Amino acid sequence: MATGWAGDGAVQDQIDATVKDAVERAKSQLSAGPGLTHCAHCGAGIPEARRRALPGVRLCVPCQEAEDKDNAAFTGYNRRGSKDSQLR
Repeated sequence: MATGWAGDGAVQDQIDATVKDAVERAKSQLSAGPGLTHCAHCGAGIPEARRRALPGVRLCVPCQEAEDKDNAAFTGYNRRGSKDSQLR
């Protein structure tokens, strides 16, 4: 079903692009490589149990919570859509 000037499947293409971008964003935030024994932000020690539970961990719990809070502000706005897009 085409809407306005959009071609058939344009809405689904926008949805697919938004999902793909979200998956790539999530993958880019995964830790890679060996975990650290001390936090990359504050230098506090990272407990062994946390390092075992989260391979590649780089932050202590308080710093990770602060970073997660900052990242929660990301709205996921679909910038690929037109100004008339329903996917804003």
